[in-house]
Amino acid sequence: MKIEVLDAAENDLLEGRDFYERQAPGIGAYFVTAIASDIDSLLLTAGMHPVRFRFHRLLSKRFPFGIYYGVKGDIVQIHAVLDLRRNPAWIRQRIGGG
Repeated sequence: MKIEVLDAAENDLLEGRDFYERQAPGIGAYFVTAIASDIDSLLLTAGMHPVRFRFHRLLSKRFPFGIYYGVKGDIVQIHAVLDLRRNPAWIRQRIGGG
């Protein structure tokens, strides 16, 4: 199994990092490390998470973020990494869920 982080998800990670870094120095880096660990766990658990807005959604263990992904063969594609405190309509629109 291989993990592919799409450009939009990479941008989400950078936005999240910047948000947390503004809260306190060093938290942005911790955010990226924590989310990367969550994403790495998909090597073992991909496809086991509930589907939300057309994608599987893994909940981050340390931050209020959802990792939206799809599985194509042996590739896990990360489509979005979104703050779950946002309006669900915004999340649906962001990931193209209609």
